Amino acid sequence: MLCRLQGRWLRSPRPRLRQALGARLPAWTAAAAAAAPDGWYETLAASAPVRAAEQVLLGAHAAGLPWWGSVVLSTAALRAAVTLPLAAYQHYILAKVENLQPEIKTIARHLNQEVAMHARQFGWSKRVARLTYLKNVRRLVSELYVRDNCHPFKATVLVWVQLPMWIFMSVALRNFSTGTTRSEGFSVQEQLAAGGVLWFPDLTAVDSTWILPISIGITNLLIVEISALQKLGMSRFQTYVTHFIRALSVLMVPVAATVPSSLALYWLCSSLIGLLQNLLLRSPGFRRLCRIPLTKSDSDTPYKDLFTAFYTKFISRK
Repeated sequence: MLCRLQGRWLRSPRPRLRQALGARLPAWTAAAAAAAPDGWYETLAASAPVRAAEQVLLGAHAAGLPWWGSVVLSTAALRAAVTLPLAAYQHYILAKVENLQPEIKTIARHLNQEVAMHARQFGWSKRVARLTYLKNVRRLVSELYVRDNCHPFKATVLVWVQLPMWIFMSVALRNFSTGTTRSEGFSVQEQLAAGGVLWFPDLTAVDSTWILPISIGITNLLIVEISALQKLGMSRFQTYVTHFIRALSVLMVPVAATVPSSLALYWLCSSLIGLLQNLLLRSPGFRRLCRIPLTKSDSDTPYKDLFTAFYTKFISRK
């Protein structure tokens, strides 16, 4: 009889045991297990901003454009409607900050003389005198920024908007390319597979020619170099940041070679439009149109100066 009981125990199905144990678990434990969150990427891919980006792309495609044209048009529209005004605002703030520099230098010089006088009068140490100077100069500079409504932090608003928008559009295109999203009863992935052009007819496949990835790297490097040529006498920190962005631009080439062509096309279009915006914001006429204040560093021939600096740095250098 013991052998029979042992045989029954060994032959008893484990699901029954799990079911029996599960029935004794508290109800909140089962609810918590059912509501266990997905990974961070799955949460991002299903978020409202990504769904909004998908609707922008689907809306462009519903207008009758092929998918490659929908990607290009959506990128251009978002850049023109969102990032271009923010880029103009960034230049507006930076121009006002630049125009404050002579006044800041004057205040700093007078404050230094006043602190030196008080240090001799009250016997302050060098450390106390320097801390007093730094504290007061920061306060006075902050008052100037408040007076002219041009705190430098406001110039970073472009980054806080452009980078998330780039991420949301990239994730939306990845959802399309992997078949996560469906539209009108058809898989968007199937539509993308036949929605390319030229050497990348399949937008769900990687660009085996590497033309798109290399173009992305070259365009991003051009943007970096144009910005670097515009800055004279960069600090050590600015130099390190420029080198870091150069490295990221090069790193984007192998990354873009491993993603679907839809993403690579979007990244290339975004970079090209960013390059054009950078050049446009150098135009004196466009800057006047955006009411960007004139500064000492402004030039009447910005494109000629840019070409001369580029030629001197990269071509005529021995």
